[in-house]
Amino acid sequence: MTRHAARRRPAVLGATFAWIWLLIIIVPIYYMILSSLRTQGDYYAANPLVPPASPSLRAYKLVIENDFLRYLGNSLIITVVSVVVLLVVAVMASYAIARGRHKASLRIFRVVLLGLAIPAQATIVPLYYMILQMKLYDTLIALILPSIGFGIPITVLILVNFIRDIPSELFESMTVDGGGSWRTLWSLVLPLTRPALITVGIYDALQVWNGFLFPLVLTGKASVRVLPYSLFTYQGEHGSDTPAILAAVVLSSLPILAAYIVGRRQLIAGLTAGFGK
Repeated sequence: MTRHAARRRPAVLGATFAWIWLLIIIVPIYYMILSSLRTQGDYYAANPLVPPASPSLRAYKLVIENDFLRYLGNSLIITVVSVVVLLVVAVMASYAIARGRHKASLRIFRVVLLGLAIPAQATIVPLYYMILQMKLYDTLIALILPSIGFGIPITVLILVNFIRDIPSELFESMTVDGGGSWRTLWSLVLPLTRPALITVGIYDALQVWNGFLFPLVLTGKASVRVLPYSLFTYQGEHGSDTPAILAAVVLSSLPILAAYIVGRRQLIAGLTAGFGK
């Protein structure tokens, strides 16, 4: 068998594992959607993998009537503000680190990367004390600031590597044309790092959107409750309304799904950048 024929032979083993992995992902989503269309009584009586004979939107109606739009708005505000501020700060810091000519740039980069080794759970007590002292408890800012802080290390790490891959000749051309640091950042770095920005933007948005620890510890009022924490609303003293919980999960996943659909091409480009080198 020639080398060319070997390359064209289908990867049966890889395709098999791919289909198995697809089933592992699809089955829970299928179960979640079907269960959200059942009544509380049908959920325990019917086969969970068989479509309901009489689909019901009771769970979705209950979720929407139970301040879902308020929780959705809080999650959107926290996620959008956190990601925008995070990207602005991370882009400027990454540009200074990647193009810095002083040893201090490398030292700052190492300090920033130390944040990857510090879990949020280890800092929740001093963070709680700081939020209390700043009188920010039970506010959206109390959730935005920690989200920005814990998102900076991984965001800077990814963006620094992308900026370093930009050819030095392009930076030299900008300098010859009289472009300063801000013009170079705006006209050169931002356009060329757009796939990386979208990639880390979606990643950071997922982390903030699905965050549960900070809302649990740093908020208490229902007026600042976010979607992940609002699932407790459907948990009673002696049981839980599982179809309502799953309906809330389905609805809360739609904004992130929409963001992925809009930026999927740039996301895939950002994730696969460098593999062809």
